[in-house]
Amino acid sequence: MSKYLTKETFIEEIFNYQDEKEWNYQGDLPGVIDFYADWCGPCKMVAPVIEELSEEYSGKVNFFKVDTEAEQDLAAAFGIQSIPSLLFIPLDGKPRMAAGALPKETMKEVIDKELLGQPSVN
Repeated sequence: MSKYLTKETFIEEIFNYQDEKEWNYQGDLPGVIDFYADWCGPCKMVAPVIEELSEEYSGKVNFFKVDTEAEQDLAAAFGIQSIPSLLFIPLDGKPRMAAGALPKETMKEVIDKELLGQPSVN
């Protein structure tokens, strides 16, 4: 199940972008953040896929959602230009942003390779 983030919970659980210049992920598992808006058609297509993935990768990867309408500061801080945008966060290293409604298989590939360091099985 995806957890909804506000600016405050983002700063506590993901990264304190107000005080730190260098990326410093606070999580204990790799993460995926879905930046979305309720009015966005492609976001509505991605949402159930994100929920499926959050169950498939339960205990391995944390999934989060950020409502860009409610959390405009957060969206601006990450330069969100289009939605949906997905931020893939490895435990070590810099996060990667992907814009657009990615197919489930593409998301799984990125998660397996970039976040879990394993070759894709498909």
